[in-house]
Amino acid sequence: MFTFKQMEALYWIVQLGSFEAAAGKLNSSQSAISKRIHELESAFDFAVFDRTSRTARITEKGSELFEYAKELLGRRDEIVERVSANEVLLRRIRIGVTELTALTWLPNLISAIRAEYPKVIVEAEVDLGTTLRERLAADIVDLIIVPEASSSERFASVPVGKAEHAWMCSPSRYAGKSTIPLAEIAQFPLLLQGNLSGAGLFYARFLSEHGVSLAKVLTVNNLVAQVGLTVSGMGISHLPKSCLNYMISAGALKIIRTRPALPPIQYVALHRGEHTYSLCNQVSQLAVKYCDFSVNILDPRAIQSAS
Repeated sequence: MFTFKQMEALYWIVQLGSFEAAAGKLNSSQSAISKRIHELESAFDFAVFDRTSRTARITEKGSELFEYAKELLGRRDEIVERVSANEVLLRRIRIGVTELTALTWLPNLISAIRAEYPKVIVEAEVDLGTTLRERLAADIVDLIIVPEASSSERFASVPVGKAEHAWMCSPSRYAGKSTIPLAEIAQFPLLLQGNLSGAGLFYARFLSEHGVSLAKVLTVNNLVAQVGLTVSGMGISHLPKSCLNYMISAGALKIIRTRPALPPIQYVALHRGEHTYSLCNQVSQLAVKYCDFSVNILDPRAIQSAS
């Protein structure tokens, strides 16, 4: 007979691409992971992995077994979540967020999850929206919080909140009118996030819909770097407004208003679960409660109030 540990070993080797990575994920040794696979092969009398190559290449029969393992582990987690009280639920949840959420309300969300589910292990990673969607589809993460891409998401979707953006620059870069037509933004050097970023893709579409043709654009996919380059006078950026109010008040950044203004970005929590009682769905509801793009963990005032 097979065990859940053997199925977990198979699942994570396939997901992560190696015995070594699976061992790290399962807090085990590589030899122990190899032993579990050997036990599976003995139980079913076929090779799960092709050992003639240097990588963990799964066989055709191994692929079939992997699909059963994935289904079995999913059902196990579903049963545990359904019957366990919050205080005793023991499992791991992998959350992916974009940089803006990480810099604002992610710490509060993680604290809320730990308070509600004391034995749940929370893992978090930060990446671009497109990459996070790919990792959710590949079952590498359980839940992601990203800008909404369309009204027909392929995953279960829960709206969590909106982030307002504004055009910003260094006060030394522009001293003209405080409000300009949107088309005139193209006369400036622009520091914009690329199409792998949800915000970048959202505002690229907005500018295109309004006939704004961009010539002088530097793509910056790191929000902190984008803020730094904007403060240094390298160009004008669309940046999250509320969490940067302290920099605007300090005179490090200046808002340039346009007609029409930049629309807010809707953020959603996405997961693959179908049942409403799943941990992912419950965490999505916590995200709705704690979503707050006005805080900034880099704001010195926030650090002082926390100490």
